[in-house]
Amino acid sequence: MSDSDDDIPTLSAHTLAALQEFYNETKTGPAPSTTTGDQFAVGAVEEDWRMSQFWYSDETATQLAEEVVREAGDGGRIACVSAPSVYQKLKQGVVDGSDRVSAVVFEYDRRFASYGDDFIFYDYSEPLCFSTNVVPQSFDVVLADPPYLSEECLSKVAETIKYLSKGKVLLCTGAIMENLAKDLLDVKICSFLPKHNRNLSNEFRCFVNYPSRLL
Repeated sequence: MSDSDDDIPTLSAHTLAALQEFYNETKTGPAPSTTTGDQFAVGAVEEDWRMSQFWYSDETATQLAEEVVREAGDGGRIACVSAPSVYQKLKQGVVDGSDRVSAVVFEYDRRFASYGDDFIFYDYSEPLCFSTNVVPQSFDVVLADPPYLSEECLSKVAETIKYLSKGKVLLCTGAIMENLAKDLLDVKICSFLPKHNRNLSNEFRCFVNYPSRLL
């Protein structure tokens, strides 16, 4: 092998620029948008499978946003726990009544910190540890989508839900978690079938603990 620098593999200027752009987006989140709608578009932040991220389809995000707005009522507060696509849909201004509620996204992915004070860092493994002071039972509706289909994950997210919620809970998780979800949160499975932008191998369902149109 030659010791010449000519033999050292190098990347083209175009490839280096693309790689740098990817790293920048990973660190800082979505690029600044010209409109509010673009900033809060579902998918404005790319899914990261390493964090078990699978965004809802636009239709599902809309239906779930409509549900939590309806149940929160005027002046209501909504917590989106590991469910950023529903938060984004609420902020787009396309759901009737969304301007009369407030929403917060509890999320591990710090790219969503671009949403300012609406972002609260959340690690489900520390279910009652938040990046800012959060008053217990201060949300009219809590919508949660635990990142993993495991007893440990759902049990810890249930602790978070109970701490945050005044009463109404909308849980989105795999159908295989039905019995545990019922035991932990006294929820019932809905007939509504949520869908994702990417097809998941596990059947996905919604559960509520209140009379709902989704039932």
